[in-house]
Amino acid sequence: MNILISDILTVLPEGPETCRVYIRDGIIESVSSAPDGFSADKTISGAGKLLIPGLVNAHTHAAMTLFRNCADDLLFNDWLFGRIMPMEDKLTGDDCYWGTMLAIMEMIRTGTTAFIDMYYFTDHCVRAIVESGIRAVYTRGMAGDAACAEEKLRSVLEEYGNWKDSEKISFMLAPHAPYTCDEGFQREVAAEAKRQGLPINTHIAESLAEIETIRANYGCTPVELLDRNGLLRDTTVAAHCVHLTDSDIEILARRGVHVVTNPVSNLKLANGVAPVPKLRNAGVKVALGTDGASSNNSLNMFRELAVLSLIHKGVNHDAQAISAREGFSIATRNGAMAMGLVNTGEIKTGNIADLVILDLNNPNMQPLNDPVAALAYSAYGSEVETVIVGGEVVMENKEFLTIDAERVSFEVGRICDRIGLHLE
Repeated sequence: MNILISDILTVLPEGPETCRVYIRDGIIESVSSAPDGFSADKTISGAGKLLIPGLVNAHTHAAMTLFRNCADDLLFNDWLFGRIMPMEDKLTGDDCYWGTMLAIMEMIRTGTTAFIDMYYFTDHCVRAIVESGIRAVYTRGMAGDAACAEEKLRSVLEEYGNWKDSEKISFMLAPHAPYTCDEGFQREVAAEAKRQGLPINTHIAESLAEIETIRANYGCTPVELLDRNGLLRDTTVAAHCVHLTDSDIEILARRGVHVVTNPVSNLKLANGVAPVPKLRNAGVKVALGTDGASSNNSLNMFRELAVLSLIHKGVNHDAQAISAREGFSIATRNGAMAMGLVNTGEIKTGNIADLVILDLNNPNMQPLNDPVAALAYSAYGSEVETVIVGGEVVMENKEFLTIDAERVSFEVGRICDRIGLHLE
């Protein structure tokens, strides 16, 4: 489908500008004059609207929307081992399908067009992603020791193979964390990733308990452990990275690792604040994620962007620690790079048309003196009106076009009743 978005205020790489955006076969063909022979199948009026590149949620666990608001006000180890893991043991593949679909609804509704996921029941989660039309990198979380590594890797690669022809989805190998994967497992994953040409997605240095455990068991930091086992490279995505030494930061920079900061989840679990300005000053590539709805409890990237842009000002006593423009780039372009996408995350000719239209007719968005500042500090996400992924309109005028929202709500309620998640 050829789409023309007419006369709309657009956040371009060089700054906001009113223009016309021409989309042909899922690609932005022009952001100014009409291309030769262009005939629009669909025209969207840009009057009173703002066009932005889609937000990228670079770290989440989508199916964990099922655990929203039922494991709160707990320290990390109590949250994970005492509450979350026992609930996860009750899940079926169908549960994860509906939980993932609910997550995608929330992400689309708040302007996310792509995300990196880590969970279980690959076929069910990926089916939800593909049916919804959103863009994603899916990673099947793995844990264990060297003895089970070969079998787990074989199983994961078979699951990925079932979806190799799906256009909007790709895959990474995902050793869960240094404290759930021993050294032998880590080395096996690193070797297989190299053989298959697959990136790596993992958690690193999320909590002080993790730092203490790894130091006691291996005599080093989590970053040093994963580095010596070959897991850190320029296609590695490392979530959290809250507790880092100067040496850790140097290693992450030298290896070209993509760090994904998750400020709201880290605050809620009392894990702390990642040293994002220090990472960026060292040349580390930083993206933004929400983590799962069980620890956030939102998948709203506008909220995450606001907290990212604010928290570092406060803890560093520096009003320019992370500017609105830096935060917006972290939430879009940097997330796309973490996903391995070099042709999205910005609105420019030749890029994939992953786009979001916001309605500016909201009191919190007026007056619109600086559109990028408004996105970082004023927007709630409720302003999102229309979402386009790869040239496909997946939500228009707040109506989902690829998802049966009523059915998703019904099924999620049924699941929560079955496994006893509703509080009495």
